[in-house]
Amino acid sequence: MKLVIVESPSKAKTINKYLGQDYQVLASFGHVRDLPAKNGSVLPDDDFSMIWEVGERSKKQLNDIIQAAKSADSLILATDPDREGEAISWHVLQVLKDKKALGSKPVHRVVFNEITKPAILEAMKHPREIDADLVDAYLARRALDYLVGFSLSPVLWRKLPGARSAGRVQSVALRLICARELEIESFTAREFWTIEADFGLASGQSLTTRLVKLDGEKIEKFSIATAASAEAARARILTRSYSIKSVESKPAKRNPPPPFITSTLQQEAARKLGFSSARTMQIAQRLYEGLDIDGETTGLITYMRTDGVTMANEAIAGARKMIAQEYGREYVPDAPRIYTSKVKNAQEGHEAIRPTDMARLPATLGKVLDKDQFRLYELIWKRAAASQMESAALERTTVEIESADGLAGFRATGTVLQFDGFLRLYQEGADDEAEEEDGGRLPKVSAKDPLSLKEVRPGQHFTEPPPRYSEASLVKKMEELGIGRPSTYASVLSVLRDREYVTMDKNRFIPSDKGRLVTAFLESFFTRYVQYDFTADLEEQLDEISAGRINWKQVLREFWKDFDISIQGMTDLRVTQVLDALNEVLGPHVFPAREDGVAGRQCPACSAGQLSLKVGKFGAFVGCSNYPECAFTRQMTANADASPADAGPKLLGIDPVSGLPVTLRKGRFGLFLQLGEAAAKGDKPKRGPVPKDMPPEAIDLERALQLLSLPRPVGLHPETGKPIEAAIGPYGPYLRHDGKYANLTSTDEVFTIGVNHAVSVIADAKNKPPRRGNAALKELGVHPLDEAPLSVMSGRFGPYIKWNKVFATIPKSYDPQTISLEEAIELVNARAARGPSVKKTKAGAKKSPAEKTAAEKTAAKKPAAKKSAAKKSAAKKAAPKKSPAKKPPLAETVA
Repeated sequence: MKLVIVESPSKAKTINKYLGQDYQVLASFGHVRDLPAKNGSVLPDDDFSMIWEVGERSKKQLNDIIQAAKSADSLILATDPDREGEAISWHVLQVLKDKKALGSKPVHRVVFNEITKPAILEAMKHPREIDADLVDAYLARRALDYLVGFSLSPVLWRKLPGARSAGRVQSVALRLICARELEIESFTAREFWTIEADFGLASGQSLTTRLVKLDGEKIEKFSIATAASAEAARARILTRSYSIKSVESKPAKRNPPPPFITSTLQQEAARKLGFSSARTMQIAQRLYEGLDIDGETTGLITYMRTDGVTMANEAIAGARKMIAQEYGREYVPDAPRIYTSKVKNAQEGHEAIRPTDMARLPATLGKVLDKDQFRLYELIWKRAAASQMESAALERTTVEIESADGLAGFRATGTVLQFDGFLRLYQEGADDEAEEEDGGRLPKVSAKDPLSLKEVRPGQHFTEPPPRYSEASLVKKMEELGIGRPSTYASVLSVLRDREYVTMDKNRFIPSDKGRLVTAFLESFFTRYVQYDFTADLEEQLDEISAGRINWKQVLREFWKDFDISIQGMTDLRVTQVLDALNEVLGPHVFPAREDGVAGRQCPACSAGQLSLKVGKFGAFVGCSNYPECAFTRQMTANADASPADAGPKLLGIDPVSGLPVTLRKGRFGLFLQLGEAAAKGDKPKRGPVPKDMPPEAIDLERALQLLSLPRPVGLHPETGKPIEAAIGPYGPYLRHDGKYANLTSTDEVFTIGVNHAVSVIADAKNKPPRRGNAALKELGVHPLDEAPLSVMSGRFGPYIKWNKVFATIPKSYDPQTISLEEAIELVNARAARGPSVKKTKAGAKKSPAEKTAAEKTAAKKPAAKKSAAKKSAAKKAAPKKSPAKKPPLAETVA
């Protein structure tokens, strides 16, 4: 029996069918080992030795693999054909060697680009050794990411509370987003004018043109800058007569784009389908691993993590045959199209992303694929087919018109499609399309034809700031700069969203205040490590390791030498020094000039203090330097769209009873009202929430005092004699009576409801059927380990996956409605690997259920002995007060 190792269970099941009874195919469920998330996993002082740890979720799979390896005749490692796949094979082999499960049995590595029976059987005929250079490149990349994450992130936590993590590629991508936002904020629109003219032809048709010359001078973009100069130019144009100077037509060709690689697939799926990079890769993984077609699981596309644009000869032949059959011989070029990669040091895979069978038209898969799978397959199929189609034939025509004195000139341009070629099937999208100067078909004209000037139209325009990055344009920019690699883009962008360093608006990235703070900090104190060139150079070195041209540990030594010095240099840096630097870098953003001409940093409350960034328990905010005399605070950003409380506490008036000021403020959980200020002793002033259905502009002193007076006594219940109160809570207005609650329909009811109506509302709430447990939003299937169901649930803090007693939060980068079974398995396995939550014992020590002794477990089941009230009180007085122990932060690293 030959043992074959792949990554996923669905892949294992499919390949086992192809290979037959002489093979046993097992899944590793991804990586089986990783660096523990703690300090000391990579040891620079020990020549960068690494301590690997088998995750909890991998132990069962590894045990199965070890037992199978002991009885197998040989081992075949058949993980994915990229760098990560090579690393998984290496890890599995190392574990088997450590466990002495192989002995002298032969070990082979096979790779295939698609999961189809012919491809798998062919791959088995060409085994090779594990590629040591690819493994070295993986080790170097993993060590670098670990060293950056576990060295830099703790510095952020100490010097910049609220920041969560930094990463080698993540931080540079965030810098791109922040830099673009600064460009937009500093942009000043500039006015310019264009002039169009309509000329009448002898045929009765009209020709629309644009002014390109006036008074003998070429018209540039800003040549006509005001309405007055545009009107003056129009007047001069009307005084002249015109004729056609020349008509020039040139043939042109437009060639099809190459088939997809990872980055271009992510870009086009974002443009045309609205998919995030993570979503695109999730669906592509499913299409690669295969679906059931005519009773057999078949991979529909080739491997989706690749830099290569070539297609196998048989795939090209299949595409040409299909094109001739479906579209006609004229759409097939004379010779096959051969593409070469523009990506430097392409390493990820061999072939482009294409359908495994070009004859499998998307229309034939309508009943097999779900909506998103179908759309992505169709996009991949069309791109691959178009790449082997004939070029589009165009004719570009330019008409030049000139005044009789030669001092004024107009131009008309048009493009006519003579033969659609590949455009019949596919047209590549664009992120931010520029205005097309080439129009459509022009009327038939020839030189010296008579013209009559019919109308002159000046048009006002303003320059626009550069657009924010979309996922497609950001991936494209990262690829152009050489930052990261295709297999990392999806995870990098997901991390930026999950860490709340960015928000999305109309599928565009907007840096959050937290993200801008982190970027400003790194630019100020770790400048070199967020430079685009430095990051790209490091990627090139990793590619050089893959090619076997440089030693991986030498790259680590050179990086660590300077990086460690930078980290150590932060030890004596005080938080005030950090904030001073951030005030300087973020000044235009955080302290914009005020409309009244007052300096942006002057405190609007006391006028004597200066505003500055400050850090608190929940992150950065802006405060006055005269604190505690002046308690003015606001969030980092105070823009035109902000609520009245965003610029700081808004004084609504003075409470006539207490004489204290009533203010509207903004906190972590939204707007709230406050009576007075915090006392020096730490006593909290009276506060009340602002209802969600009440606009802040509508809150005056009278309404504020009403809200602060809550809860409002409604009266006594006629049956129980107990009081009924109306109040507003986190979930809206409600009634409270005898420990029970009933919802009200509006905030106004809190102040107007009477006893009779309140009794009726409470009775209705009492008669409602009891609420059942959370119903599943979606049933995904069963887990392959124990056949237990996996369900998408809706929780208080967002959607999650439930598997037995494991509950895994669904990250923001996933859509709960479209998450697949495989993705859910990955999430619950990762959650299970972290182990159960650990509770503190009375003595403050932590013990997991596995660590408890039998006696402790037995004692825990017995009812606790009752203490008298006096004993309890005495024990409480005698017990020393303990401050809760703080958990050390867990470093977060990003590949």
